[in-house]
Amino acid sequence: MAAPVDIKQEVEELKRRMQGAIGTVKQEFAGLRTGRATASLVEPVMVDAYGSHMPLKELATISVPEPRLITVQVWDKSMASAVDKALRTSGLGVNPVMEGQLIRIPIPELNQERRKELTKVAHKYAEQARVAVRNVRRDGMDRLKKHEKDHQIGEDEHKSWAEKIQTATDDAIKQIDAALAAKEKDIMQV
Repeated sequence: MAAPVDIKQEVEELKRRMQGAIGTVKQEFAGLRTGRATASLVEPVMVDAYGSHMPLKELATISVPEPRLITVQVWDKSMASAVDKALRTSGLGVNPVMEGQLIRIPIPELNQERRKELTKVAHKYAEQARVAVRNVRRDGMDRLKKHEKDHQIGEDEHKSWAEKIQTATDDAIKQIDAALAAKEKDIMQV
């Protein structure tokens, strides 16, 4: 007889991985620009600094003094131009103004066309998260089949755990869809 297997622990691990996918998509949504300035808009920008790619938040202080303005206070004067270049090439559609070590980023109003583009990007992020969740489900189902094949669990147990994995998958996808709907509403709000 094979060693006993802790399926409950495996299912909890699957749920944790699904929550990771949800956390990632929410982080990506935070980086999508709405009409308001937020620090999370520029935090993921990668800067070529000190011979490697570093996130902007590790090189500067990011603040939002006004609803339509982000300021980036670069700590190392020699990195200011690299930060400026990274912001310009980030695809955020912003035009930073450099004043020494301080970089001002005015956030323009979004036009309807740009709002639709951002909505499409949000849908892409959500679909990537759904695929990640489905891949986690597939891994879990494959492990269940293997445990049943190795006679570590019975057919009834397999069916019961498969239903639990499917329920966790459905819940995760509902959370992703809810986050997408909220982000879409936020983007389209004028």
